[in-house]
Amino acid sequence: MKPRVLIARRAPAAVVERLSAHFDVDCHAGEAPLAPDELRARLAGKAGAYITGTERITAELLDACPGLRAVCTMTVGYNHIDLAACTARGVLVTHTPDVLTETTADFGFALLMATARRMSEGERLLRDGGWKSWAWDFLAGADVYNTTLGILGMGRIGQAIARRGRFGFGMQLVYHNRSRLAADIEAELGARHVAKDELLRQADHLVLVLPYSAESHHCIAAAELALMKPTATLVNIARGGIVDEDALAAALRERRIAAAGLDVFEGEPRVNPALLSLPNVVLTPHIASATLPTRLAMAGLAADNLVAALTGATPPTPLNPEVLSA
Repeated sequence: MKPRVLIARRAPAAVVERLSAHFDVDCHAGEAPLAPDELRARLAGKAGAYITGTERITAELLDACPGLRAVCTMTVGYNHIDLAACTARGVLVTHTPDVLTETTADFGFALLMATARRMSEGERLLRDGGWKSWAWDFLAGADVYNTTLGILGMGRIGQAIARRGRFGFGMQLVYHNRSRLAADIEAELGARHVAKDELLRQADHLVLVLPYSAESHHCIAAAELALMKPTATLVNIARGGIVDEDALAAALRERRIAAAGLDVFEGEPRVNPALLSLPNVVLTPHIASATLPTRLAMAGLAADNLVAALTGATPPTPLNPEVLSA
């Protein structure tokens, strides 16, 4: 008998076909995510779960589904999964790093440009019929070329954004990371490691690319925003909970920073109403990795992981490989 698995969200046909060759597949094809009680019910008796960032894998859910052996998420981030609880119960967890690095960096830089140059604000004004005349300071934004790019979180995506900034726009680079980069990588990027407070003070454009955790929750709040230049912009393509959105909305409303570009939100898909009413914020619906080739690569890697996990092979990108040795 084939192992039973759940595909918790609508997936590419090729992924469903591939998994169906190995497993008895229960596929949730609806556009809306399964509610927690529905997810628990659908996972009962399943050996594997193919999920996205909208499904929360908790200790309680794992206890209700003792047959679960593998959870494979079609995301890089995994704050929706209780990794420690999975490891304690011998459940392998995998994710999809690397395949979205360059696409996400492209989007992050596009969001930086749109934020600095007030593109979203200009489009809204034009569509609403507000473009009546020209003035020397009409929708004047901030330069990007030859300014200082600050990056908080210098992993794969942070480094890819740094390359775009340095080699494409002649930007000076400062960064803060839990672990300092190797000297040769710093030299290649022309990047200086500085303390977090100094990063906030120096950056003309600050990009957040750090993982979400209890330690990084609201690591950009009122005190941090107060350190930034009034002309600075902030871009978040990491996770919404990293930023205190109420504090950010107040800083934007009072022009204590110039603008923000946000692709992620703390309560997504709900967006803080205080942000929706502000002209100086560019808002996008968590689409930094949304190109068709990249999303297909993410979907395929998640499928590779699930097949390997339940057929005795080594998954390409495990998060808790100690489960394999156990």
